[in-house]
Amino acid sequence: MAADGFELNAFLPYRLNRAAEFVAVRFAAEYKARYQLTRPEWRTLAALGSSARAMTATEVGTHSAMHKTKVSRAVSALEERRWLKRSEDEDDRRLEHLELTRAGRLAYGELTDLASAYQAQLDDLIGVGGLKALCAGLEAIERAIDSAEKRPSRK
Repeated sequence: MAADGFELNAFLPYRLNRAAEFVAVRFAAEYKARYQLTRPEWRTLAALGSSARAMTATEVGTHSAMHKTKVSRAVSALEERRWLKRSEDEDDRRLEHLELTRAGRLAYGELTDLASAYQAQLDDLIGVGGLKALCAGLEAIERAIDSAEKRPSRK
């Protein structure tokens, strides 16, 4: 127990952040080495690649929990690589629809193969029992998120 009575290593947000960083940094090293992608670029590519339809930058940000400036920079970088294309919304010219190009879909496919291999490494590292427990805990948190997002705001 810490001198002030607060045990940081038992604080859920701290533990979740440490775990997420450990998992994300190891995977980021792999896609950065192979494709020179930043984390926001990977997350934008993954959001678009996993969607069955074009998305707006706002939708990408919501899907990946990224700030709009990070999404904007990632979109520009992916467009520069010719992995993404923008199209103007017919009804609202302020909106752009983003989707992967053929080259972007190919890159996404290669990256999902890399992600699947990394997932297998994590499965081995965590073990079947640990993975089941972790997934159950994450599902509980995701249900809480869904519930909290449906609540009317308190003013």
